[in-house]
Formats: sequence, C-alpha cells, structure tokens
Amino acid sequence: MVERQDLRQYLDGFTEILDGVSATGRRLTRDEIESRRALGELAAEAGHGLRSLVSAHLSAACAVWPRVPGPTGSTLAAVQQVVDAFAEGYERAQLLAVRQEEAARREFIDDLLYGRSDLGRLAERAERFGLRLSHAHAVAVAQGPATYNEGDPVPRQVERALMARFGNRNVLLTTKDGRLLCIAPGHEDDILPYFAKQAHAATDGGQVAIGRPQPGPGGVVQSYEEALNALELATRLDLDEPVLRAADLLVYPVLTRDRQAMADLVLGTLGPLTTARGGAGLLLDTLSAYFDSGCVAAEAARRLSLSVRAFTYRLERIHRLTGANPADPAHRYMLQTAVIGARLLDWPAQAL
Repeated sequence: MVERQDLRQYLDGFTEILDGVSATGRRLTRDEIESRRALGELAAEAGHGLRSLVSAHLSAACAVWPRVPGPTGSTLAAVQQVVDAFAEGYERAQLLAVRQEEAARREFIDDLLYGRSDLGRLAERAERFGLRLSHAHAVAVAQGPATYNEGDPVPRQVERALMARFGNRNVLLTTKDGRLLCIAPGHEDDILPYFAKQAHAATDGGQVAIGRPQPGPGGVVQSYEEALNALELATRLDLDEPVLRAADLLVYPVLTRDRQAMADLVLGTLGPLTTARGGAGLLLDTLSAYFDSGCVAAEAARRLSLSVRAFTYRLERIHRLTGANPADPAHRYMLQTAVIGARLLDWPAQAL
C-alpha cells in the first residue's frame, strides 16, 4: 500500500489553487492546468495507481474545505478541473508507455524472426517477453482470408483462449505480415495444437502450419521458416488440411533440393502433355486428382465433376502421350513424383 505521504509531491500547489479559486471564484489558469497534467505524467511514470492519487486529491480538498470562504460551487468546479487535468496527464503518460512497449516488442519480434541482432543481446531481450532462447522453441503460423495486426479482434480472441487454457507458460503470441504467430517452448506439445485449433476457428477456417522444435536462439527463426514453407507448399500442392506439420512435409524439400534434376524429370515425363489440345494443364489436373484420390478412378472423376468414362479416356490420353500408364504400378511412382515436382515448380505456368 502506497503511503499517503509518498503522494504529496503529486499534489504540489493543489491547496494553493483551491485557496485562490475560493477567494475569487475564478477558473484554473492554463499554466495551472498544465502543471496538473505534468504531475499526472510523473505519477504514472513512477508507477502509482490512479485510484490512490484521486483519493489523495479528494482528501486534500476535504482538509482545506472548512477554510473555504467563497462559493462552494466554484471550489467544487476547481477540484473537478484539477482531477480531470491530472488524470489526462496520467493517461497520456500511460499511452506513451504502451506505444513504446509495442514498438520495443515489434522491434524484438522482427529481430528474432530475421536474426538481425546479436544472439546474446537477443536472448537478454527475449526474457522480457517470456522466452528463454537457450531452450528449444517451435513456431506456428496461421493465415486466414484477411490480414491481422496486433490488437485486432482475432488475435485478441486467440490470445484470451490461450491464456485461459495455459496461463503464463512462456508463450508469445504476435502477428507478422498479416499472419498470426505463436512461439512456444519445444517440449510443450499441447500448446501449438491448441493454438492451431483456436486460430482455425477465429480466422473462419484459416490454415495453420507448425514448425518443428529447434534449439537455441536461431531455433525460432528456423521453426518459423519451416512453418512458412509449409504454408507455401500447401498453396502449391492444393493441400487443404486445416493444420500442417512441417515434420510431415519433409519429403517435398528433399524432392526439390536438386531443382535441375526435378525440372528434368518433369519435362522428360510430362513434357509431351503440352502437345494436347488446350495444353498440359487439364491433363495435369487429371493426374493430380487421380493420385490424390488414391488412384481410384471413380473418386477422381467425382472430384473433377466428370463421368468415369470421360476420366478414363483422359488417363488413356496421358498414356498415349507420355508412354507411361498411370494405372501401372511400375509407372505410377515416376508419374506421381513428376506431378508433385510440377506443382512445386509451378509448371507449366512457369517455364523450366
């Protein structure tokens, strides 16, 4: 409890103002109002509570009230002016502190995700935001139909849900480039899946990617990049799962590690499809639907809104053009790998 005596410095000149107002009935001068605002700012910066400060003002007013000679209405108005100016200065200082904290937080997040700061200094700053970078961390990234910034209803809704479920467990929720980010300790296996569930719902069916836990200060960056890459893969491969795990998608970076070899496979296997009427796109979609449906022609036809006969005709057309039969297990792996490569390399839209 703050002692009343500790607050006297923030009431400096208050009783003199009341004495002057009660004697003349005047209102506060501009300088007097500004002095109250300045004291309010100082009190906020010192960390005192506004409630106790207002109470101290009222107590001081009560102490001088018996000697007030003038109209009580003028004195009451002066007390109101003083308290209002003091509170305005107090709130102004608090708003400035909040903005400075937001700027520091944003600068830290940018440095953390882009590795633009000395790792030792970064680790020190991280503790201020509840992260211990000497431990492993994992990052989840959620994107929806809209862009999101800190303070928007969607991030606040997700943050409330996380706090209600986990409390303060060294979790940092923020936004970056219009997406929601959640950074959690690598050993806390339940936090990011719960974030994914809440973010999927709050973003009206948005997609969430979860990076693998990675150790050390650079681990956050690595896990973040894995999550971003997973979202990019989902776009290229038309993956519509609500939650993607980078650990489950490791095969795709492996396939494209030698880009030239993959480009050669795509062109060598699927290149003849470009000679078909309308180009390769239609037949490439046919192969994608076929492999995505587990090589069940009836299901693939349904996905493309075709009859089974029409779909089978397309498979035969692909066989004649490429020399590879999608229904033949001996050819299937090569074709499917080439189709995945075409998606990853955005072929035929992009020339290889």
